Amino acid sequence: MQVLLINGSPHAKGNTYDALRIVEQELVSKNITTEIIQLGGINIKGCQGCQTCWQNKDAKCVICDDLQPIMKKCFDKNTKCIVIGSPTYFSNVTAETKAFIDRVGYVAKANNGLLRYKIGAPVVIDRRAGANFVYSAINFFFGINEMVIATSSYWNSGKARKSHELMNDVEGVQTFKTLAQNIARLIFNDS
Repeated sequence: MQVLLINGSPHAKGNTYDALRIVEQELVSKNITTEIIQLGGINIKGCQGCQTCWQNKDAKCVICDDLQPIMKKCFDKNTKCIVIGSPTYFSNVTAETKAFIDRVGYVAKANNGLLRYKIGAPVVIDRRAGANFVYSAINFFFGINEMVIATSSYWNSGKARKSHELMNDVEGVQTFKTLAQNIARLIFNDS
């Protein structure tokens, strides 16, 4: 596995999924292995700030829920890139995405930077506005974990409200394709 695509939407097959699929299809066309992971609907809790991960240093979170196997995949040496997708909820990421960011980030930092030098890329969906805050929240996660942030020709966002409406956003679709092309370039270290 080389690229994990994290769907932080509670809608398993909504617009965020469609955006991740656009990125995935482009990566697969370049012979890059991918996996889409659905966060919405799984048993995932927020960080408790207990700092047990700093004491144990075992690359695990003390909270036993469905995030544990996802966290393990993120830290796997064969995972070269993590793409985090989230719709915009009140100008921020979803609760599931925030739980992922807090817990995976905290455990990574507590264990000598388990995400350091991996590639990170945000994928954001909004109806009208607020995408910049979501884009920033995800990029802050990548930045504090010393990850390389992949960019596109514009901010990695698309406009949509109703299911599959993203496909009508021509510029957004192209932005996600360009993002995938740039991720591939980073993975293969070519220009």
